Amino acid sequence: MNTKSSILIGTEGGVRTIQFNRPEVFNSFNQSMGRAFQAALDEAAADEHVRCVVITGAGKAFCAGQDLKEVTAPDAPDFTEIVERTYNESIRRIRAMEKPVIGAVNGVAAGAGANIALACDLTIAKQSASFIQAFSKIGLIPDSGGTWMLPRLIGMQRAAALTFFGDKLPADQAVAMGLIYNAVPDEEFETAVTELANRLAAMPTRGLGLTKRAFNLGWDNELSAHLTLERDLQMEASQTADYAEGVAAFLEKRKPAFTGK
Repeated sequence: MNTKSSILIGTEGGVRTIQFNRPEVFNSFNQSMGRAFQAALDEAAADEHVRCVVITGAGKAFCAGQDLKEVTAPDAPDFTEIVERTYNESIRRIRAMEKPVIGAVNGVAAGAGANIALACDLTIAKQSASFIQAFSKIGLIPDSGGTWMLPRLIGMQRAAALTFFGDKLPADQAVAMGLIYNAVPDEEFETAVTELANRLAAMPTRGLGLTKRAFNLGWDNELSAHLTLERDLQMEASQTADYAEGVAAFLEKRKPAFTGK
C-alpha cells in the first residue's frame, strides 16, 4: 500500500478493502480522492477474484464528507461539479457493483460520508461511531443519495428529523431504527468486519449480485413488472456454476464450495 495515497487498497482472499486515507482531515473528500475512490471501485468490480468489498476509514473517522477548504478556495469548482463528479459517480458505482459491499464505519460518518456508508449493502459500525446529516448546519441539502435513501430506510418523519436538525445519531440508535445493519463493541469491530466479509466472499457472488440488482430496480417497479424481473433474474441465476454446486451439495448433504461464478 502507498500510505501517502488518499485511498488505500488491500486484498485478502476474496475480500477487497478500500480505505479512505486522509485522517488529518477526518477522511473528508476532495476531487482527487473522489477520482481515486471511483477507480478503486471500478477495479474491484472488474476483478473476478474479488467477491466482497469493504469500505472503511483510516484513523478516528470513517468520512467527514466534503473538504470545505476545496469549496472555499479562490478557484473552487461549483457544487454541480463537486456533487456529480465526486459523490454521485461514487454512489452509482457502489449500487451498480454486483458484489456485496460492506460499509465498515470505524468512526464518525458525516455529511456525504454518512450517505456513502448508507449506500453500502450492509453497514456495520463501532458502537462509538455516529452518523450526522450535517448539511443543514451550513445551509445545504443532503446529497450523495441522502434524500433518496433516508426516507426509504427509516421513514419520512425520522429522515426529516435527522436532516433538518443535523443531530449526531449514535450507532446503536442507527441499528434500532433500521438505518444500518449492526453495531459492535469497538474492540470487536475488526474481527466482526473480517468475519462478515469472509462469510460474504464465500457465498454465491453472482446470486448475491442479481439479488442486489433486483433490490435496486424494486424501488421503482410495480408488482407485476417486478415479478417478471424476478423470473428473468432467477433464470439467470439458475445457469450459474454456483447454483449447480449448491444443488449438488444439498443432495450430497455437504457444505457447498461456491466459486462466485
